[in-house]
Amino acid sequence: MPLTPLNALSPLDGRYVEKVAGLAGVFSEFGLIRLRLRVELEWLKALSREAGIAQVLALPPAALHRLDALLAGFSEADAQAIKLIEARTNHDVKALEYWLRQHLTDIPEIQQVAGFIHFACTSEDINNLCHALMLQDSRTRILLPALDRIVAHLSDLAHDLADLPMLSRTHGQAATPTTLGKEMANFVARLRRQRARIADVRISAKMNGAVGNYNAHVVAFPDVDWPALARRFVEGFGLAFNPFTTQIEPHDCLAELFDGYAGANTVLIDLDRDFWGYISLGYFRQRVQAGEVGSSTMPHKVNPIDFENSEGNLGLANALLHHLASKLPVSRWQRDLSDSTVLRNMGVALGHTLLAWDSTLKGLEKLECDPARLREDLEASWEVLAEPIQTLMRRYGVEDPYEQLKAFTRGKQSITRESLHAFIAGLSIPEDAKQRLLDLTPWTYTGLAAALAREV
Repeated sequence: MPLTPLNALSPLDGRYVEKVAGLAGVFSEFGLIRLRLRVELEWLKALSREAGIAQVLALPPAALHRLDALLAGFSEADAQAIKLIEARTNHDVKALEYWLRQHLTDIPEIQQVAGFIHFACTSEDINNLCHALMLQDSRTRILLPALDRIVAHLSDLAHDLADLPMLSRTHGQAATPTTLGKEMANFVARLRRQRARIADVRISAKMNGAVGNYNAHVVAFPDVDWPALARRFVEGFGLAFNPFTTQIEPHDCLAELFDGYAGANTVLIDLDRDFWGYISLGYFRQRVQAGEVGSSTMPHKVNPIDFENSEGNLGLANALLHHLASKLPVSRWQRDLSDSTVLRNMGVALGHTLLAWDSTLKGLEKLECDPARLREDLEASWEVLAEPIQTLMRRYGVEDPYEQLKAFTRGKQSITRESLHAFIAGLSIPEDAKQRLLDLTPWTYTGLAAALAREV
């Protein structure tokens, strides 16, 4: 049965296929095979160009053009032909090598060096470069721009809502007021930190043979500076060179990268839940989408589905990202294959990440603030001024200020402007300090929140 969005096993290839299409081109089987071809061809070029090996003659421009054309014209039909060879060999990288030899034997300028395709390479020399290139490309071209769009939107909200007072809630209870913009700024700062973690990871790769020691290389051509050639080759892809490996690059940098993505996702889970709550409180309304249904039985519903969808996908993503980060750096002795199948799920983890980020941004873009609702909660919460009152009482040496305010306010539902002002009037503190307290309201008691919001 042909694969369609209706019969796909994974929702990433089904229901959500259009939202993660960019990653499919990077992490799909086709994407992996095409990158393997690129690495194999570049290694052949490097041997011809740089190694100084007499048996590997320098390839003329026409031959180099043919190699480039082979990569540029690589198609799904070509990949399928490689998969047919793999069905016989039961080895994916060797299948590519056989296919490549078949396609180069009819080119006289290349025939003479065809024996050096995959020369001295273990499969992991090819694969580790491919995986590194996948992660580098997806990070630069797809994922960081998606995260930047969320941060930019939150930054705009922080500035636009910098002065809008909001009742805080600690432990779910009324607490010291803030501004809505300052709460947005908190997430901006946290996400920028996580973005830096993701961006700063130097993705590394290796090209040093079966167990990392250039054993076969040196036996065949002892006069070649293989470590120097390998370094130039790896760095030519824009990757960091790792000179100390077993058969596999140890994946420590991949673990750091996946931890970075998981860190950003954790911040966004917190954001999704907070915005879900703000919508529930009425601080934000959601713009109604024409034709959209909120509930199959309750016509009035406008549900915060984007934040809920995001939260669910972030949880799935982090389950995979945490496993990738903890499993990949562990390999028995010089090599076991338990990382191979896990690496094939990098795109799944990042697909759920990208899907979640898209949903978060979609939810943010639907929001409209309701200042009247925010003011209503503040008007009903004069007890939050117990904090500045007892703090000023401390300054002027009033005995047991905290206990006095605790007795006056804790657990009571009847704290009003009038009752609070009556309490202030009876205090033994200077008149200017007393007036400063009388001038306070729940919506003006926001400290430096507005200024902080504008700093992001």
